[in-house]
Amino acid sequence: MAEISFLGVPDISGWTFLALTAGAFLGTFVGVVTGAAGGLMVLAFLALVFPPAVLVPVHTFVQLGASSSIAIIMRQYILRATILPFLVGAVTGAVLGAQIFVSLPEAALQGIIGGFILLLAWIPKLAAAGKVKNRFAVLGFVATFVGMFVSATGTLVAPFVINASPDRRNHAATMGALMCMSHISKIVAFGALGIGVGAYAPLIVAMIAACACASWLGGKTLNRIPEKLFRIVFQILLTGLALRLLWVAARGSGLF
Repeated sequence: MAEISFLGVPDISGWTFLALTAGAFLGTFVGVVTGAAGGLMVLAFLALVFPPAVLVPVHTFVQLGASSSIAIIMRQYILRATILPFLVGAVTGAVLGAQIFVSLPEAALQGIIGGFILLLAWIPKLAAAGKVKNRFAVLGFVATFVGMFVSATGTLVAPFVINASPDRRNHAATMGALMCMSHISKIVAFGALGIGVGAYAPLIVAMIAACACASWLGGKTLNRIPEKLFRIVFQILLTGLALRLLWVAARGSGLF
């Protein structure tokens, strides 16, 4: 049986290539407009095709494209006080995450994250505890460390950013900037471990281009959405994602 290869990407047909590129556009657009779930959507599409060893690095590169594009397009809305503390935490998390074997089962990790997100979504004062500098340094560490293993951690970061953001555009732009730093830290760590994704470069480039287009369109759409509606949709979506994580964790631990 002949091996499938489109533009040199192993085990990928032309239709799969197009479908994944369209999925990157859709996930990024949804992420910008709703404030959450974009990275998880893209991860879900990629998980249909790739094994975990390829999935996490490829997803990280694609999400770097998505995050950097929205951060550049909406750069005037970035909450700059969060940047340096988050970066310090992200670098530390990537270094430790590349060296430490996580002993917690994946189901337990998903359950902890899901429960934590639910608390932050419905008790917003928890996401405002402590000084901004300390809060985002810890957040950068946790998001990047966990991201080395589960990749899509934007949902974990989002409640903190929405709490610090006076406007929905601040949220979108700051999320883009912070996740960009987290993804870059992970990519450097993957490189140090000798993990390469060169064979998947054509697909990654196509998906990043789709992400950039979706970021531009999402930014335009975001300007037309009422602030109150954005925050209601954000909270509902975040709650749904957290409940899904808890359900997956329960099933993975054998409770169902």
